[in-house]
Amino acid sequence: MVGPPKWHLLPLLLLSVAALFFYSYYHSTLHPLPTNPNPNVPLRTQTPPPDFTFIVKVLAYNRLDSLARCLRSLAAADYLSDRVHLHIYIDHFAAVNGSDADLGRRLEESGRLLEFADGFDWKFGEKLVHYRTQNAGLQAQWLEAWWPGSDDEFAFVVEDDLEVSPLYYRFLRSLIVNYYYGDPDFRPYIYGASLQRPRFVPGKHGNKIQLDSGTRLFLYQLVGTWGQLLFPKPWKEFRLWYDKHKAKGIKPYLDGMVTNGWYKKMGERIWTPWFIKFIHSRGYYNFYTNFLHERALSVSHRDAGVNYGKSAGPDSNLLDENSLDFNLLEMQPLSNLKWYDFCFREVIPERVVRRFDDLGSVLHSVQQQETTILVSLYGAPEIIIRNLLCSFEKLNVRNFIFVGPESDFLLDLARRGHPVIVGDQFLRSVTTNKMMDPQDSHAELISSILVKAYVIKKNIELGYSSLVMEGNMLLVKGYPYLDFDNIHDFYTGKRSGLFFVRNSTSARKIWVDKFISASVVMLKSLLDKQEITSFAGIMGRLLEEKNMKIKIIDETRFGVDISGNNVNQFSLGVERKIIYWPAEMGLDLFRKRLEEFGVWMVDDDFSCKAVVCHQS
Repeated sequence: MVGPPKWHLLPLLLLSVAALFFYSYYHSTLHPLPTNPNPNVPLRTQTPPPDFTFIVKVLAYNRLDSLARCLRSLAAADYLSDRVHLHIYIDHFAAVNGSDADLGRRLEESGRLLEFADGFDWKFGEKLVHYRTQNAGLQAQWLEAWWPGSDDEFAFVVEDDLEVSPLYYRFLRSLIVNYYYGDPDFRPYIYGASLQRPRFVPGKHGNKIQLDSGTRLFLYQLVGTWGQLLFPKPWKEFRLWYDKHKAKGIKPYLDGMVTNGWYKKMGERIWTPWFIKFIHSRGYYNFYTNFLHERALSVSHRDAGVNYGKSAGPDSNLLDENSLDFNLLEMQPLSNLKWYDFCFREVIPERVVRRFDDLGSVLHSVQQQETTILVSLYGAPEIIIRNLLCSFEKLNVRNFIFVGPESDFLLDLARRGHPVIVGDQFLRSVTTNKMMDPQDSHAELISSILVKAYVIKKNIELGYSSLVMEGNMLLVKGYPYLDFDNIHDFYTGKRSGLFFVRNSTSARKIWVDKFISASVVMLKSLLDKQEITSFAGIMGRLLEEKNMKIKIIDETRFGVDISGNNVNQFSLGVERKIIYWPAEMGLDLFRKRLEEFGVWMVDDDFSCKAVVCHQS
């Protein structure tokens, strides 16, 4: 039976309703629903959250006030009811050679630090305190703080003099959901996210950091040490790389970088030169934020310690709810974001041409003096091409595009920012089955010649000249490459396989589909006779049949064949612009000769020994 109303409970009921209203209002203002200031960019923050583990790794030494400020800022963050773990690593003080009073003071400092860490209340997940038995130093603190338990475990590493925004976790969580778990925006070569304000370019003579006001998120190769989120797979890869190089006594030297001087001065007390060398060898990237007005989600107070002799004060302004004037959780598609290398020079990754109709925009993007360098990967060893890239970097040559069969190497070049043409797919978009017989034993050779011919055709249509380089030639000087005159339209090298087509009306008239088809017929005929099969040779013969004037270049006037015994001519007074060698030359001899000339530029990781910055 329902009893009569209990009117004496009415005030309590009204009070409960009021409390519920204010609680809801408060939380709706603290966690507002994202608004979209740019309706053309879809918001992508509503993806169902995956199951992942988030661990905050705090690295501490002997700065109690710093640690207290850091931990309190972490505890004040909004974790959205997620479970977040806290691991505090406290380094032991170094051996004391002073008086008993010095030892007593150190022990007392450590005791206070441990007492505070033990008593610190962390209600969001597990808390772990790791107190070392002896002094490990900053490098070991970083490297030994984390070995991912799975591919779904993330570490956010902060040193004890940092202070984080209450908004930091909401931002990182959204970034993880959208770019680590999001499809199609996941990239295995993105290793994490830095929350510090971008303010440092490590490449000597690099560009200043200049970002437009609309850029809030971008990618940059440099690792951050003031609030760095680490993704599990790249970190594991780095640790194994580090172990291998450290065991072999290999140092993390990288010429052209400010960090080289750091390592020479501080040695194994710091870890960043190791990670920077690893990132350079792999071509990996890191997310950064740009919030204007010197704002950031993580601020270093730069307290006295390993990096600073005396306290320098906060480097940025902490972003919080009161200063938030944009949608923090807006995550644009990865294709809309800009990428920057160690010189803070913009990189355009994943320019892969698979169709003839897609070639034009890429050729426009690489132009320099209205000439495109077409570099052939057919039959070229990877290490030779890597060394060629280092040469291009040194000479500031940017107007090249690679062409070759689809391979991991070709696609790796593309993701590092070098435009590529996938030869077999490209040909299927422009040729008929009658032109190509896949069962032909010379199919790859015929394909390589056809691809180059069609790229030259597109260049001419766009008003560009073309320089074709096989994988047996290296530029050692910048522009102009050769003494091209305005009389001839076509140039071919006697020995190097170099081939140049000048953009002209007459070249445009001759270089048509019918001419390209004729090159296949001639090539098959020459193959039957076991005659010349190089691209330059085939095109030279074909042009002669059309009564076109071709200038035969004698490379000995401006270059040198490094396979001969008279290679010392390279050091004579004649200016050398190229070096070349026969395709069958052994790699050991090739490397030896390039080392003698000072143009062997790659290390054992197949990456450039130096970063060379040219200001944009």
